[in-house]
Amino acid sequence: MPDFRLLINGQEQMVKDVDPSTPLLWVLRDNFSLVGTKFGCGGGFCGACTVHLNGNPIRSCSVPVRAAAGKQITTIEGLASSDGTLHPLQEAWIEHDVPQCGYCQAGQ
Repeated sequence: MPDFRLLINGQEQMVKDVDPSTPLLWVLRDNFSLVGTKFGCGGGFCGACTVHLNGNPIRSCSVPVRAAAGKQITTIEGLASSDGTLHPLQEAWIEHDVPQCGYCQAGQ
């Protein structure tokens, strides 16, 4: 199986021994412990698995890892800056007490 170079939240990461058709969702969760990206419906409908690929929102449950190779991936964990400063979206969610259980936050 081929290796893939992924650019996740501004950092280059290598994925080894992963089937090229594996959904990006499972690579993010299982290989990098980025569990903010959730499994919901598995068909790309609910949005719980949403990440940005080169700045565009995609449903990571229906995008194979091979399609993300070499592209910039931003997960919900990547919104905060490296010094821990929250992204304005994160601040607004806290200010307005938006989250409930938080399961679908990645997609929203």
